[in-house]
Amino acid sequence: MSRISGPLSALTAAVLSLASVSAMAIEPFQAKYQANYLGTQATGTMTLTQNGSDQWTYNLDIKNLFAQLNQTTVFDTATGRLRPLASDDVLKTLGNKSEALGKYDWSSLQATWSGNVTSEQSGPVPLTIGDLNPLLVNLAIVSDVNAGNPLTYNIVNLGKAQQTTYQVVGTETVSFNGKTENATKISYTNGSKQTLAWIVPDAPAPVRIQQTDNGKQTLLLVMNSLN
Repeated sequence: MSRISGPLSALTAAVLSLASVSAMAIEPFQAKYQANYLGTQATGTMTLTQNGSDQWTYNLDIKNLFAQLNQTTVFDTATGRLRPLASDDVLKTLGNKSEALGKYDWSSLQATWSGNVTSEQSGPVPLTIGDLNPLLVNLAIVSDVNAGNPLTYNIVNLGKAQQTTYQVVGTETVSFNGKTENATKISYTNGSKQTLAWIVPDAPAPVRIQQTDNGKQTLLLVMNSLN
């Protein structure tokens, strides 16, 4: 088994305000995506299921012939915000498997990680109100774009806390779920890497996500169904 690095770290960091999404704004869903991962056609599924009155499980699964990325986050909305509790990120490639398990302990206000992680990635990292993990940013940006809120998030992941700000760069017509809508296009740049996301009012997750590195596409997700 190898340590978490490379494509998993890049995708986790990519797929990224105080995340003040009320429990009333969250509903279970399953979205299917056409995908391209590292130059190879793939499929993607994003699922949100409710575990209890205030607890949810959020999952993203992307796979092609050569790799499978599966990310799961358990979170609650008891405080009126998206609050990560635990995460499980798994990358499988031919002959290899890497897994990182995250624990967000709000009683001690510390986050830690175990599994195939380095000592620097294991933490602990101090937690503050409003902190997110990378996967939950998908939910937060949809809510905040539609509400006109700032798109700034403190992302806590793999031994680090980093503030991330998306910029609105325009609107674009997109087709999804059998219809055409105007989407708000947002962008985040970190060095040579850029992440673009397209948000429409009636989809609970981005309808399109694109990541590039030095101008070369490394990830593309295009929603083709929503239930």
